[in-house]
Order: sequence, then C-alpha cells, then structure tokens
Amino acid sequence: MSSSAPVLVTAATGRQGGATARALLEGNTSVRVMVRSPDAPNAKALAAAGAEVVVGDLDDPRSLRAACAGARAVFSMQSPIISATGVDYSKEREQGKNLVEAALAEGVGTFVHTATSGVGDHRNVEGWAEGRWKSHEDYWENKLATCELVRNAGFDRWTIILPATFMDHPMLDPAGFVDGRQLVTVVRTDRPIGLIAPEDIGKAAAAAINDPARFKGVTLQLAGDLLTLPQIAEILSRLDGKEYVVKSGTVEEAVAAGLHPGVAQGMTYMNVAPVLARPELARAYGLSPMSFETWARQQRRMA
Repeated sequence: MSSSAPVLVTAATGRQGGATARALLEGNTSVRVMVRSPDAPNAKALAAAGAEVVVGDLDDPRSLRAACAGARAVFSMQSPIISATGVDYSKEREQGKNLVEAALAEGVGTFVHTATSGVGDHRNVEGWAEGRWKSHEDYWENKLATCELVRNAGFDRWTIILPATFMDHPMLDPAGFVDGRQLVTVVRTDRPIGLIAPEDIGKAAAAAINDPARFKGVTLQLAGDLLTLPQIAEILSRLDGKEYVVKSGTVEEAVAAGLHPGVAQGMTYMNVAPVLARPELARAYGLSPMSFETWARQQRRMA
C-alpha cells in the first residue's frame, strides 16, 4: 500500500492514542483518528492539527472495517473500562479481536499494539501460581491474550510496545502527597521502577509505523528512566524547592494515611514483578525517550 495512505489511530482521544497521532502528524504522516465523539475537545484538537476524524467504536465491527479501509497501518490500544461502579474487564479481548479482524479484512499491512510492561512474564511472578494475585488475573490475562492475537494474526509487520509506569502516574504527583510532602506507598524504597513519558509512547509507535522493517516482530519493553521512589522524590524536591519524603509501609499503614485499599493492595505487585522495561532497550532501536527529570522540567515549563 502507498506510503501516502493514512494511518488509523484508535483510542485517539486518550493519552497513548493521542500521543501517537500527534507524533505522526508532526512527521507529516497522513493520520486518520477514530473517535466515538467528534465533538470531544481532544478530537477537535487533532482535526485542527490535520487529522482526518472518523466515528467508530471498538464494539462495532462494521465501523472498524470502515475506519480501516485504505489504511496502511493501525495503532491499537484497548483497556479495561473504569467507572464509578468499578472496573469492567469483560470487553477488552473482544475489542482487540474486532480491531485485528477488521484490519486483516481491509488488507492493513502494519499493526502496532500497546499493552503494559510485564505482559507475558506475569505468570512467573512470585505467588502467581499459588493464586496470590488472583485479583490481577483478568487484567494481565486479557493483555496477554490480545498480544498473542496480534503476534499470530498474520500481519505482514507487527510490533508490540509494552510501556513502563507512566511518568504522570498519580502516585508521583506532589499534589497528592500527604500533607503536601509525603509520598505514602507500599512500594519498597529500594525497588527500581521503569518510567515512560506518555508522549514517548506515541513517538515509539510512530517510529514502528514509519519504519516497519526495523520494528517487524519486535516486542519492545519501553522505558525512558529507571529510578527508585527516593530518587524520584529527590528530583521533585530539587525542582520544586521543597523537601518531599517517601514513606513506605504496609497496606494497612498506607490505607490509614489515605490511600485507597484496592490501590494499596494492587501496588504491592510492584514489589515482586520483574523490572523489564529499560532505557537502553529503547535506545537500541533508535529511540530517545526522555528521563524523568527532563519530563518533570517540561511539565513545570522549566528550561
């Protein structure tokens, strides 16, 4: 298919899809973004930047066929549906299947999918086989099923990007620190955390789309930095001119300090999960993801 044919970006009003669309547009790539509401502010912003906006829904195979028609590549991302009543994991696999089948039916040659660092290795995590992480099973198994579907679907070129913890994770936002200074957590202070700026996920996806030969068949554990929580607190303290401290304790202690019980319990997984996403892996593919300090400076509009 012609290199001038559009790239379809799904989840375009979200962080990863939006970042991918912007990175492609900045490289003068023809971009088609699929949204549910063309009147949404993010959809309007992408249209103003030069993207073709189409209406579609991952639950509607017919709309996906129409969105994929004539596209040379597809950016794919699905996630659980979070609402006030909880988290719904029931649609993620089917939505991934719908998009893969639509792309194949329309002859799309390149398919780039994002999930989460650690997918596929989660079954080897300490306590998984014994059922310790039963509450995490739907999340990780859905991600793995869709990744395996992409790998085996028959695309000419496919890439799977597995991003580390987002740099804008609420855990790392000083606005949410207890008393404005304490990062209260259950994550061990000696535990390194892979970090990635959401915009760098978009740049990696755009690179895979525009250089499919380099990224063909690649599963990329993506990170721009690797830091412990005290190292993160030191950077934030220096940038904000304010002393932040990390207080790591039990789930009960974190809940008493105001952390949501489900969040606190879920984050204990980070203490046993392998740290797979590292900056050098991205650099090996010609990517230059930013460090946490660079990202934090940008957020504060510092030089």
